[in-house]
Amino acid sequence: MPIPPAITAEEIAAAVDRLAVRISADHAGNELLVVGVLKGGWMFMADLVRRLTVPVRCDFVCLSSYGDATESSGALELLLDAQTPIAGKHVLLVDDIVDTGLSIAWLAERFRRRAPASLRVCVLLDKPSRRRVALVPDYAGIEIPDRFAVGYGLDHAGRYRELPYVAFLPDPAPPP
Repeated sequence: MPIPPAITAEEIAAAVDRLAVRISADHAGNELLVVGVLKGGWMFMADLVRRLTVPVRCDFVCLSSYGDATESSGALELLLDAQTPIAGKHVLLVDDIVDTGLSIAWLAERFRRRAPASLRVCVLLDKPSRRRVALVPDYAGIEIPDRFAVGYGLDHAGRYRELPYVAFLPDPAPPP
């Protein structure tokens, strides 16, 4: 049985458009290195970079912290690092969601040590009620409640990424 949308494809597209306008204005005159966080951030990043009006280069990183669970383990592992040099670049880290903030804060600190000209964080979904670190994304599309979100790149145990909308899993989340 399909999960009904909590955030429609149209609402997502409107949020991506708003973010692209702000990011493009903030980076006018600069090339932007957009680094997507795999696997969840790829769909959002693809839509976002196509709407930006500044020159863009793309790269990716892949972190692991969830496994098949609905709670981050807190133990982070960098499975794939960006191949593009970061030093002197205007970098935008793009992820699907900021929940506890542990993953994106860890990644941002790792990137800061590489001396970018600037570093900002952009997420489609922001769940501030679960934040465990003092992190506020520079760009956030839609604030959501403390529910487990899937669709539009977000998954539960590898499922639901293909949904063109965001849905909330019933509480508690069903087994994979």
